[in-house]
Amino acid sequence: MPITANDTNRKSWLEVPIDSDFPIQNIPFGVFLTKENVVTVGSRIGDCAIDLGALQQLNYFDGIELTDDMFMQDTLNDFISDGKKTWRLVRNRIADIFDEKNPKLRDNAKDRDIVIFKMKDVEMQLPVLIGDYTDFYSSKEHATNIGKMFRNPENALLPNWLHIPVSYHGRSSTIIPSGIPVHRPLGQTLPNGETTPVFGPSRSIDFELETAFITTDANIMGESIPINEVEDYIFGMVLMNDWSARDIQKWECAPLGPFLAKNFATSISPWIITMDALEPFRTKGPKQDPAPFPYLQQKGKHNFDINLEVAIQPENADETIVAKSNFKYMYWSMSQQLAHHTSNGCRVNSGDMMGSGTISGPTPDSYGSMLELTWGGKNPIKLNDGTERKFINDGDTVIIKGFCKNNGVRIGFGEVSSKLLPPFVRK
Repeated sequence: MPITANDTNRKSWLEVPIDSDFPIQNIPFGVFLTKENVVTVGSRIGDCAIDLGALQQLNYFDGIELTDDMFMQDTLNDFISDGKKTWRLVRNRIADIFDEKNPKLRDNAKDRDIVIFKMKDVEMQLPVLIGDYTDFYSSKEHATNIGKMFRNPENALLPNWLHIPVSYHGRSSTIIPSGIPVHRPLGQTLPNGETTPVFGPSRSIDFELETAFITTDANIMGESIPINEVEDYIFGMVLMNDWSARDIQKWECAPLGPFLAKNFATSISPWIITMDALEPFRTKGPKQDPAPFPYLQQKGKHNFDINLEVAIQPENADETIVAKSNFKYMYWSMSQQLAHHTSNGCRVNSGDMMGSGTISGPTPDSYGSMLELTWGGKNPIKLNDGTERKFINDGDTVIIKGFCKNNGVRIGFGEVSSKLLPPFVRK
């Protein structure tokens, strides 16, 4: 089935600002709350939010097999469960409805008033009910930097890293949408030079520049997904900031890995950008040496050219861009990650989220965490307001943005933005 929504010549009768992340060729999916406190599944073109529940009730999806309440829910899980054919049919139909040449909704003022909202008048919600969350560790540059910092620089990568997409299972209960503030966590740390740990607020809060992909129902328990089929089970992508408390992490990580240092908060962008929308931005990933085992081998273009940037904005000051990177640097692709995840028969469900791991590039300005950018705090970053940062201060807002661009079309993710607050005090 062709992806007609990606037609680069298509224009919308809705106004789309120049360099908007959300032209008619994007058509992301999300969930928002209206002024009337109605939660609905929606999409976006330009600065307009589109109520897909209202569109369905008004029969604009006539001819597409959908359950009656498909878009009148507070998550996208059921829609994602319907599979790739339905995603494509719906996205193509939305593109047709909002095409400048289609008068059906354009010239119906009554329907437009029900369907279209200004983005400033809606409140974005978490787009899916995330049952399980896995975070990978798939940037070779990032893994190498961490290895150099904490182990022998000559053997920075652990022996398994070039053979498997390393990962750990995170905590879905503290995944939040952009705009929700995060409290500095309390935890155990081991001060430098001491032999006894202390308990208190983390002093080394970091961001991790990541993306994440959302899956549909992929398999039954015990079933592996072949590498040449896994992309059919990836719905789309979001931007992700996997907040990290580096001092807590350093103390707790031996022997089992991340726990409280990362599960206190993970922020994601609210619009899921479909893999169909990202199709024109495929690119080859880095050469993999040694060659992976057959169950992880793939040919062709399985990475995506997504420009990424991170900014820090102190309270009452302008933001400073501290890093620029690109998703194409990832050593292990999303399809390899999902194939590996199910290789032992692990079940993957609709709404599960898989984090990429910190995305670092080959140059110091493309590193995806403060841990790397300041090299463990040894080289503080100077912000535009004249202050310096080794890690994130209370009151700072971390802003991650991402977009793809070619042939005059820009497909963006918007942003994931979260402010760090002091530790939570129970009243």
